[in-house]
Amino acid sequence: MKLRFAPSPTGMLHVGNARLAIANALFARRHGGKFQLRIDDTDIGRSKESHVEAIRTDLTWLGITWDETFRQTERLDRYAKAIERLKATGRLYPCFESEQELAAKRETQIRQRRAPVYDRAMLKMTPEQRAQAEANGKVPYWRFRLSDSIVQWRDLVMGNCQVKLPSVSDPVLVRTDGTVLYTLASVVDDLETDITHIIRGEDHVTNTGVQIDIAEALGARPDHFRFAHLPLLLDENGGKLSKRFDAMSLRTLRQDGVESEALVAYLARLGSSDDPVLLPFAEQADVYDLSHISKSAARFDTRQLLGLNHKYLGQLPFGAVADRLPEGSTEAFWLAIRGNIDMLSEAKLWHTVTYGDIVPPPQEDVASFLKDAADLLPPEPWDTTTWKNWTAALKEKTGLSGKALFLPLRLALTGEEHGPELRDLLPLIGRERVLTRLLAGQNH
Repeated sequence: MKLRFAPSPTGMLHVGNARLAIANALFARRHGGKFQLRIDDTDIGRSKESHVEAIRTDLTWLGITWDETFRQTERLDRYAKAIERLKATGRLYPCFESEQELAAKRETQIRQRRAPVYDRAMLKMTPEQRAQAEANGKVPYWRFRLSDSIVQWRDLVMGNCQVKLPSVSDPVLVRTDGTVLYTLASVVDDLETDITHIIRGEDHVTNTGVQIDIAEALGARPDHFRFAHLPLLLDENGGKLSKRFDAMSLRTLRQDGVESEALVAYLARLGSSDDPVLLPFAEQADVYDLSHISKSAARFDTRQLLGLNHKYLGQLPFGAVADRLPEGSTEAFWLAIRGNIDMLSEAKLWHTVTYGDIVPPPQEDVASFLKDAADLLPPEPWDTTTWKNWTAALKEKTGLSGKALFLPLRLALTGEEHGPELRDLLPLIGRERVLTRLLAGQNH
């Protein structure tokens, strides 16, 4: 068994890409197969070297390793041979229509309420007409003549699938400049590098029918590949997630403090009825089951991801995050805040609250209360019992309790309405800062 992930280096990896990379890698590892990273960089004009490096960085961050890797631009000779083979068998044919001519044809078909399928007009060209077109300076691009059949396969997620090829336009496989398009290059690579299973998005179902037909034209059996098409990802409101992909790049999520283990756990179970499990990648593979994925579209819920991230951070030891925390952070600081953050980036706020200078928000009618709090503040050294003893004395002095007692204190000391337990944070803030903030609160 061998699977592959074949991103195009024309942009950053986003959660949609990541879901497919994770599915292919987990399935391969689950069944003892191999995993290939293929860089589909035939679109030379849009491919960037920085994106190639970013893809490798993102996959490594997710915990994905690969057994082999290559770039399509390293295999142009193999595509050239496939092109000549398809030309020789009459399956690739030259076309000379311009984009404007094709657009006009489509408009006419739509106006006549016919499906906008390419009419294969160029198949009717005589050798003399072709020679005349080339003599006039026209350079052909090449289409693949699809067979007039219905391609069927048993999908590992969608069940029985079929594509009626007569209702699909013959795809362009070679541009006018001679460069190959992904549709052909992908089939050649999959055949020649012994890919057995392809997990891709539901939006590729029609493309799968086309590529099976191309593979057969190159000598493959109809059942050479096993396919699994994952349902589309929607956002929280049921809209297409693609409109929000920029905000969902792996680089952005990583910089915001989303942990890779949480993201992998979430995406691995997304679209199934199984609850996410927080496990290292290798152990995640042991429990991955593609058959549990539903045929229905799945919703990517940022709140659920952050909830999982919150759970993961809450169990992380100091050593696992020490090098990513603000400078000067201690184990006591981490243990105090880890249960109150959804993303590691939030540690910066609490580091400022604990060790830096803050301006408490103005509060009405608390000056007298904060003066009493300052007067009753015990001397150092402080520990985790200090908060309880101090607030008990303050309650007795003022008669206040519950929210009326604790909220003004929390706002004055942290500037926030919610946060880590002050019994843990108070000793870290220290008496001098506490007094300064209580005094500042009185002067508002």
